[in-house]
Amino acid sequence: MKKGLVAIFVAVLAAFIGQRFLKLREITLSSREVPLKHLKCHHVKNIEYGSEDITILRDGLAFISTGLKYPGMPSFSDDPGKIYMLDLLDPNPKPTAVELQIKGQLDLNSFNPHGISVYTDDADSSIYLFVVNHPHHGSQVEIFQFVEENTLLHLKTISHPLLHSVNDIVAVGVESFYATNDHSFPNDVLHTLTILLGVPWCTVVYYSPEEVRVAANGFSSANGINISPDERYIYVSDIIDHEIDVLERQEGERLVHVKSVGVGSLCDNIEVDHETGDVWLGCHPNGVKLMTNDPADPPGSEVIKIHNIHSEKPVVTQEYADNGSVIMGSSVAAPYERKLLIGTVYQKALCCDLK
Repeated sequence: MKKGLVAIFVAVLAAFIGQRFLKLREITLSSREVPLKHLKCHHVKNIEYGSEDITILRDGLAFISTGLKYPGMPSFSDDPGKIYMLDLLDPNPKPTAVELQIKGQLDLNSFNPHGISVYTDDADSSIYLFVVNHPHHGSQVEIFQFVEENTLLHLKTISHPLLHSVNDIVAVGVESFYATNDHSFPNDVLHTLTILLGVPWCTVVYYSPEEVRVAANGFSSANGINISPDERYIYVSDIIDHEIDVLERQEGERLVHVKSVGVGSLCDNIEVDHETGDVWLGCHPNGVKLMTNDPADPPGSEVIKIHNIHSEKPVVTQEYADNGSVIMGSSVAAPYERKLLIGTVYQKALCCDLK
Protein backbone atom coordinates (compact mmCIF):
# COMPACT_ATOMS: atom_id res chain seq x y z
CA MET A 1 0.00 0.00 0.00
CA LYS A 2 2.76 2.46 0.98
CA LYS A 3 4.78 1.65 -2.14
CA GLY A 4 1.71 2.33 -4.25
CA LEU A 5 1.14 5.72 -2.62
CA VAL A 6 4.79 6.63 -3.07
CA ALA A 7 4.65 5.65 -6.73
CA ILE A 8 1.52 7.74 -7.24
CA PHE A 9 3.12 10.72 -5.47
CA VAL A 10 6.29 10.45 -7.57
CA ALA A 11 4.26 10.19 -10.78
CA VAL A 12 2.15 13.23 -9.87
CA LEU A 13 5.26 15.22 -8.89
CA ALA A 14 7.05 14.29 -12.10
CA ALA A 15 4.02 15.29 -14.17
CA PHE A 16 3.77 18.60 -12.31
CA ILE A 17 7.48 19.39 -12.76
CA GLY A 18 7.28 18.46 -16.44
CA GLN A 19 4.26 20.70 -16.92
CA ARG A 20 5.97 23.64 -15.21
CA PHE A 21 9.11 23.27 -17.35
CA LEU A 22 6.94 23.24 -20.45
CA LYS A 23 5.36 26.41 -19.05
CA LEU A 24 8.84 27.88 -18.58
CA ARG A 25 9.60 27.26 -22.26
CA GLU A 26 6.36 29.03 -23.10
CA ILE A 27 7.19 31.95 -20.81
CA THR A 28 10.66 32.46 -22.31
CA LEU A 29 9.35 32.13 -25.89
CA SER A 30 12.27 29.75 -26.43
CA SER A 31 11.24 28.67 -29.93
CA ARG A 32 10.08 32.08 -31.21
CA GLU A 33 11.63 33.65 -34.28
CA VAL A 34 10.56 37.01 -35.71
CA PRO A 35 10.81 38.17 -39.33
CA LEU A 36 13.07 41.16 -39.96
CA LYS A 37 11.51 44.60 -39.96
CA HIS A 38 14.12 47.33 -40.21
CA LEU A 39 14.14 51.12 -40.15
CA LYS A 40 16.79 53.53 -41.35
CA CYS A 41 19.12 53.47 -38.34
CA HIS A 42 22.67 54.11 -37.21
CA HIS A 43 24.51 53.08 -34.07
CA VAL A 44 24.85 55.80 -31.44
CA LYS A 45 28.49 56.83 -31.06
CA ASN A 46 30.16 56.06 -27.68
CA ILE A 47 27.57 53.48 -26.60
CA GLU A 48 29.21 50.04 -26.55
CA TYR A 49 28.31 48.22 -23.34
CA GLY A 50 24.57 48.56 -22.98
CA SER A 51 21.91 51.23 -23.03
CA GLU A 52 19.41 49.48 -20.78
CA ASP A 53 17.09 52.42 -20.29
CA ILE A 54 16.55 55.68 -22.13
CA THR A 55 14.26 58.59 -21.35
CA ILE A 56 13.83 61.80 -23.31
CA LEU A 57 12.93 65.31 -22.14
CA ARG A 58 10.48 67.42 -24.11
CA ASP A 59 13.38 69.50 -25.44
CA GLY A 60 15.01 66.46 -27.05
CA LEU A 61 17.68 65.69 -24.47
CA ALA A 62 17.93 61.92 -23.97
CA PHE A 63 19.44 60.31 -20.86
CA ILE A 64 20.91 56.81 -21.29
CA SER A 65 21.94 54.34 -18.57
CA THR A 66 24.87 52.12 -19.60
CA GLY A 67 27.06 49.32 -18.28
CA LEU A 68 24.44 47.32 -16.37
CA LYS A 69 25.76 44.17 -14.71
CA TYR A 70 22.80 41.97 -13.85
CA PRO A 71 22.79 38.41 -12.48
CA GLY A 72 22.23 35.84 -15.23
CA MET A 73 23.00 38.31 -18.02
CA PRO A 74 26.26 38.65 -19.99
CA SER A 75 28.51 41.64 -19.34
CA PHE A 76 31.34 42.76 -21.61
CA SER A 77 33.02 45.43 -19.52
CA ASP A 78 34.37 45.52 -15.98
CA ASP A 79 34.10 49.30 -15.87
CA PRO A 80 31.47 50.90 -13.61
CA GLY A 81 28.21 51.99 -15.18
CA LYS A 82 27.69 55.47 -16.57
CA ILE A 83 24.98 57.91 -17.61
CA TYR A 84 25.16 59.42 -21.09
CA MET A 85 23.22 62.22 -22.76
CA LEU A 86 22.27 62.60 -26.41
CA ASP A 87 20.81 65.77 -27.97
CA LEU A 88 18.23 64.70 -30.56
CA LEU A 89 17.98 68.29 -31.80
CA ASP A 90 21.66 68.34 -32.73
CA PRO A 91 21.84 69.23 -36.45
CA ASN A 92 24.52 66.58 -36.91
CA PRO A 93 22.73 63.62 -38.55
CA LYS A 94 24.72 61.26 -36.32
CA PRO A 95 25.12 63.02 -32.94
CA THR A 96 27.49 61.60 -30.34
CA ALA A 97 26.40 60.49 -26.86
CA VAL A 98 28.28 62.40 -24.15
CA GLU A 99 29.14 60.95 -20.75
CA LEU A 100 27.70 62.97 -17.89
CA GLN A 101 30.03 63.86 -15.05
CA ILE A 102 28.70 62.86 -11.64
CA LYS A 103 29.48 65.02 -8.61
CA GLY A 104 28.58 64.46 -4.98
CA GLN A 105 28.81 61.66 -2.43
CA LEU A 106 28.31 58.57 -4.58
CA ASP A 107 30.63 55.58 -4.92
CA LEU A 108 31.21 55.66 -8.67
CA ASN A 109 33.34 52.50 -8.60
CA SER A 110 30.26 50.42 -7.76
CA PHE A 111 27.76 52.43 -9.82
CA ASN A 112 25.54 49.93 -11.66
CA PRO A 113 22.62 51.83 -13.24
CA HIS A 114 19.43 50.11 -14.40
CA GLY A 115 16.06 51.83 -14.95
CA ILE A 116 15.88 55.62 -15.07
CA SER A 117 13.25 58.36 -14.97
CA VAL A 118 13.29 62.15 -15.28
CA TYR A 119 11.17 64.60 -13.31
CA THR A 120 10.93 68.32 -14.09
CA ASP A 121 9.83 70.53 -11.18
CA ASP A 122 7.19 72.96 -12.45
CA ALA A 123 8.07 75.42 -9.69
CA ASP A 124 11.55 76.26 -11.01
CA SER A 125 12.08 73.95 -14.05
CA SER A 126 14.76 71.98 -12.17
CA ILE A 127 15.47 68.60 -13.76
CA TYR A 128 15.89 65.51 -11.55
CA LEU A 129 17.17 62.14 -12.75
CA PHE A 130 16.13 59.06 -10.78
CA VAL A 131 18.38 56.01 -11.30
CA VAL A 132 17.94 52.43 -10.09
CA ASN A 133 21.38 51.35 -8.85
CA HIS A 134 22.68 47.87 -7.99
CA PRO A 135 25.99 48.34 -6.18
CA HIS A 136 27.42 45.00 -5.06
CA HIS A 137 24.19 43.34 -6.33
CA GLY A 138 22.08 45.45 -3.97
CA SER A 139 19.05 47.54 -4.85
CA GLN A 140 18.66 51.26 -4.24
CA VAL A 141 17.58 54.47 -5.95
CA GLU A 142 19.79 57.48 -6.60
CA ILE A 143 18.39 60.97 -7.13
CA PHE A 144 20.46 63.44 -9.15
CA GLN A 145 19.90 66.99 -10.28
CA PHE A 146 20.91 67.95 -13.80
CA VAL A 147 22.65 71.14 -12.75
CA GLU A 148 24.57 72.31 -15.80
CA GLU A 149 25.81 71.11 -19.14
CA ASN A 150 27.05 67.50 -18.90
CA THR A 151 26.89 67.34 -15.08
CA LEU A 152 24.73 65.44 -12.58
CA LEU A 153 24.79 66.38 -8.89
CA HIS A 154 24.04 63.43 -6.61
CA LEU A 155 21.48 64.46 -4.00
CA LYS A 156 20.24 61.35 -2.24
CA THR A 157 20.40 57.55 -1.98
CA ILE A 158 17.18 55.74 -1.11
CA SER A 159 16.96 52.17 0.16
CA HIS A 160 14.11 50.33 1.86
CA PRO A 161 13.16 46.68 2.53
CA LEU A 162 10.22 47.00 0.12
CA LEU A 163 12.64 48.11 -2.62
CA HIS A 164 14.42 44.77 -2.59
CA SER A 165 14.84 44.05 -6.34
CA VAL A 166 14.02 47.24 -8.19
CA ASN A 167 14.05 47.07 -11.98
CA ASP A 168 12.54 50.34 -13.17
CA ILE A 169 11.18 53.58 -11.78
CA VAL A 170 8.89 56.45 -12.69
CA ALA A 171 9.28 59.72 -10.81
CA VAL A 172 6.12 61.59 -9.75
CA GLY A 173 7.72 64.26 -7.56
CA VAL A 174 11.05 65.74 -6.53
CA GLU A 175 11.56 62.85 -4.08
CA SER A 176 8.66 60.51 -4.85
CA PHE A 177 8.29 57.66 -7.33
CA TYR A 178 6.78 54.30 -8.20
CA ALA A 179 9.21 51.39 -8.62
CA THR A 180 8.85 47.83 -9.86
CA ASN A 181 10.27 44.76 -8.14
CA ASP A 182 11.12 42.13 -10.75
CA HIS A 183 11.72 39.42 -8.11
CA SER A 184 9.22 38.10 -5.58
CA PHE A 185 12.10 37.62 -3.14
CA PRO A 186 15.64 39.01 -3.11
CA ASN A 187 16.84 35.40 -3.20
CA ASP A 188 17.16 34.14 -6.81
CA VAL A 189 16.35 30.54 -5.89
CA LEU A 190 13.11 31.48 -4.15
CA HIS A 191 12.15 33.77 -7.02
CA THR A 192 12.78 31.02 -9.60
CA LEU A 193 10.61 28.71 -7.51
CA THR A 194 7.74 31.22 -7.61
CA ILE A 195 8.06 31.36 -11.40
CA LEU A 196 7.99 27.57 -11.70
CA LEU A 197 4.95 27.47 -9.41
CA GLY A 198 3.26 30.28 -11.31
CA VAL A 199 2.86 32.47 -8.22
CA PRO A 200 2.46 36.20 -9.09
CA TRP A 201 4.04 37.80 -6.04
CA CYS A 202 5.97 40.74 -7.50
CA THR A 203 5.01 44.29 -6.57
CA VAL A 204 4.98 47.95 -7.50
CA VAL A 205 6.07 50.15 -4.59
CA TYR A 206 5.24 53.80 -3.99
CA TYR A 207 7.93 55.84 -2.24
CA SER A 208 7.81 59.32 -0.76
CA PRO A 209 9.71 60.78 2.21
CA GLU A 210 6.49 60.47 4.22
CA GLU A 211 5.37 56.99 3.17
CA VAL A 212 6.60 53.77 1.59
CA ARG A 213 4.01 51.17 0.65
CA VAL A 214 3.07 48.48 -1.83
CA ALA A 215 0.86 50.28 -4.34
CA ALA A 216 -0.03 47.21 -6.44
CA ASN A 217 0.77 43.50 -6.46
CA GLY A 218 -0.05 40.35 -8.39
CA PHE A 219 2.72 40.59 -11.02
CA SER A 220 4.71 37.58 -12.17
CA SER A 221 7.69 39.86 -12.77
CA ALA A 222 7.12 43.62 -12.78
CA ASN A 223 9.64 45.16 -15.15
CA GLY A 224 9.28 48.48 -17.01
CA ILE A 225 7.06 51.23 -15.65
CA ASN A 226 5.92 54.62 -16.89
CA ILE A 227 3.12 57.16 -16.64
CA SER A 228 0.49 58.53 -19.03
CA PRO A 229 0.86 62.15 -20.24
CA ASP A 230 -2.06 63.23 -18.04
CA GLU A 231 -0.41 61.45 -15.05
CA ARG A 232 -3.64 59.57 -14.35
CA TYR A 233 -2.42 56.08 -15.29
CA ILE A 234 0.64 53.97 -14.60
CA TYR A 235 1.78 51.37 -17.13
CA VAL A 236 3.67 48.26 -15.98
CA SER A 237 5.27 45.57 -18.11
CA ASP A 238 4.66 42.13 -16.60
CA ILE A 239 7.41 40.62 -18.70
CA ILE A 240 6.70 36.97 -17.85
CA ASP A 241 3.00 37.26 -18.69
CA HIS A 242 3.78 39.09 -21.98
CA GLU A 243 1.37 41.87 -20.97
CA ILE A 244 1.27 45.59 -20.27
CA ASP A 245 -0.90 46.34 -17.27
CA VAL A 246 -2.80 49.62 -17.07
CA LEU A 247 -3.28 50.89 -13.50
CA GLU A 248 -5.21 53.95 -12.40
CA ARG A 249 -3.81 56.20 -9.68
CA GLN A 250 -6.18 56.54 -6.74
CA GLU A 251 -6.22 58.60 -3.56
CA GLY A 252 -3.27 57.78 -1.33
CA GLU A 253 -1.24 56.73 -4.43
CA ARG A 254 -2.93 53.36 -4.59
CA LEU A 255 -2.96 51.74 -8.01
CA VAL A 256 -6.08 49.95 -9.27
CA HIS A 257 -5.86 47.51 -12.16
CA VAL A 258 -7.88 48.67 -15.18
CA LYS A 259 -6.86 46.28 -17.95
CA SER A 260 -4.05 44.20 -19.44
CA VAL A 261 -2.92 44.37 -23.05
CA GLY A 262 -1.21 41.31 -24.52
CA VAL A 263 1.92 42.02 -26.56
CA GLY A 264 3.20 38.52 -27.36
CA SER A 265 6.81 39.31 -26.47
CA LEU A 266 9.06 39.74 -23.44
CA CYS A 267 8.73 43.50 -23.16
CA ASP A 268 11.22 45.29 -20.97
CA ASN A 269 11.13 49.07 -20.46
CA ILE A 270 8.23 51.39 -21.33
CA GLU A 271 8.40 54.85 -22.86
CA VAL A 272 5.41 57.06 -23.66
CA ASP A 273 5.16 59.52 -26.53
CA HIS A 274 4.66 62.99 -25.00
CA GLU A 275 2.36 64.09 -27.82
CA THR A 276 0.29 61.04 -28.82
CA GLY A 277 0.30 59.01 -25.62
CA ASP A 278 1.40 55.94 -27.60
CA VAL A 279 3.20 53.34 -25.49
CA TRP A 280 6.55 52.16 -26.87
CA LEU A 281 8.23 48.96 -25.72
CA GLY A 282 11.70 47.51 -26.11
CA CYS A 283 11.20 43.74 -26.19
CA HIS A 284 13.05 40.43 -26.27
CA PRO A 285 11.54 38.09 -28.87
CA ASN A 286 13.30 35.06 -27.35
CA GLY A 287 14.35 35.02 -23.69
CA VAL A 288 16.59 31.97 -23.92
CA LYS A 289 18.73 33.60 -26.61
CA LEU A 290 19.01 36.74 -24.48
CA MET A 291 20.42 34.80 -21.53
CA THR A 292 22.73 32.46 -23.47
CA ASN A 293 24.04 35.08 -25.93
CA ASP A 294 25.36 32.54 -28.42
CA PRO A 295 27.41 34.42 -31.09
CA ALA A 296 26.27 31.86 -33.66
CA ASP A 297 22.61 32.50 -32.81
CA PRO A 298 22.45 35.91 -31.10
CA PRO A 299 19.45 37.37 -29.29
CA GLY A 300 17.17 39.44 -31.46
CA SER A 301 15.43 42.73 -30.83
CA GLU A 302 11.84 43.87 -31.18
CA VAL A 303 10.06 47.19 -30.78
CA ILE A 304 6.31 47.19 -30.17
CA LYS A 305 3.95 50.17 -30.06
CA ILE A 306 0.51 50.30 -28.45
CA HIS A 307 -1.79 52.94 -29.92
CA ASN A 308 -4.97 53.99 -28.07
CA ILE A 309 -4.13 51.82 -25.08
CA HIS A 310 -7.19 53.07 -23.16
CA SER A 311 -9.66 52.22 -25.91
CA GLU A 312 -11.69 49.02 -26.08
CA LYS A 313 -9.44 47.77 -28.87
CA PRO A 314 -5.85 49.00 -28.46
CA VAL A 315 -3.75 48.63 -31.62
CA VAL A 316 -0.56 46.62 -31.01
CA THR A 317 2.00 46.85 -33.84
CA GLN A 318 5.55 45.67 -34.38
CA GLU A 319 7.65 48.69 -35.40
CA TYR A 320 11.09 47.10 -35.61
CA ALA A 321 12.55 43.59 -35.51
CA ASP A 322 16.07 42.26 -35.93
CA ASN A 323 17.71 38.85 -35.53
CA GLY A 324 20.75 40.20 -33.68
CA SER A 325 22.77 41.09 -36.76
CA VAL A 326 22.21 44.83 -36.17
CA ILE A 327 21.35 45.06 -32.48
CA MET A 328 21.04 42.47 -29.71
CA GLY A 329 18.74 42.39 -26.70
CA SER A 330 16.60 45.50 -27.09
CA SER A 331 15.35 46.74 -23.72
CA VAL A 332 13.84 50.16 -24.50
CA ALA A 333 12.38 52.14 -27.40
CA ALA A 334 12.12 55.89 -26.85
CA PRO A 335 10.40 58.08 -29.50
CA TYR A 336 10.95 61.77 -30.08
CA GLU A 337 9.22 63.48 -32.98
CA ARG A 338 10.35 61.41 -36.01
CA LYS A 339 13.26 59.75 -34.21
CA LEU A 340 13.42 56.50 -32.26
CA LEU A 341 16.19 55.48 -29.86
CA ILE A 342 16.50 51.73 -29.28
CA GLY A 343 18.58 50.64 -26.28
CA THR A 344 19.90 47.25 -25.23
CA VAL A 345 20.72 45.35 -22.06
CA TYR A 346 24.42 44.87 -22.77
CA GLN A 347 25.21 45.96 -26.32
CA LYS A 348 24.86 49.10 -28.47
CA ALA A 349 22.09 51.63 -29.09
CA LEU A 350 20.39 52.66 -32.33
CA CYS A 351 19.01 55.99 -33.52
CA CYS A 352 16.36 55.41 -36.17
CA ASP A 353 14.17 57.48 -38.45
CA LEU A 354 10.45 56.82 -38.09
CA LYS A 355 8.50 56.73 -41.32
